[in-house]
Amino acid sequence: MPRPRSKFSILVKHFEEGTIALILGVMTVMTFVNVVLRYVFNDAIIWGPEVTLVLFAWLVLFGMSYAVKITAHLGVDAVVNMLPHGPRRAMALLSGALCILYAVLLLKGAWDYWAPFAGLEQTGGRWFPTGFITTRDRAFYETDQIPFPAILSFLEPLINQGEAYDKLPRVLPYVILPLGVALLLFRFVQATLDVARGRRHALIVSHEAEDAVAEVSHLNKGE
Repeated sequence: MPRPRSKFSILVKHFEEGTIALILGVMTVMTFVNVVLRYVFNDAIIWGPEVTLVLFAWLVLFGMSYAVKITAHLGVDAVVNMLPHGPRRAMALLSGALCILYAVLLLKGAWDYWAPFAGLEQTGGRWFPTGFITTRDRAFYETDQIPFPAILSFLEPLINQGEAYDKLPRVLPYVILPLGVALLLFRFVQATLDVARGRRHALIVSHEAEDAVAEVSHLNKGE
């Protein structure tokens, strides 16, 4: 019988699903409103396309970790499935270890890209962090069109030395980089532990093509 997930794991799951649903909803509404404004009223929300672009990036980066959770990533397992149970499990664990290493490297890069926009320091070291280094502040960088809501004015003294923002600072849309990769790392660790505990036999394998062929075959047979 599968062991119940921890409260933290359940919280992350709800956070991912809720955020993905919210992003899809806002993107749909924003696109629909802009289409109506353009073709009916010959007008448009000038910052709408940029918001949609940012939200799409958020959707992709949230989706990559959630796809690990639901095993929706595609994988080639034709050779691995020919192996006995023991070697197959060892290959799955090796794949998990490599994916975790990849996510750690990716997280360093994501932090180093985002940190200057938050007025924070990047990490030293080419592959793995060796401490923090002096970094040129880029907290004053803004988006092109997205307006800056007054409710976020507390950010100005925190990261922009009290200077006012005219547009939304890039630190906010870019925060999805370390956040999304951190979630990916969490999901890789979780999936690898599941393989080690026998909860799943593979890391991230989806058989969409096989499922589609089987479905079509059933339809042709009238099943």
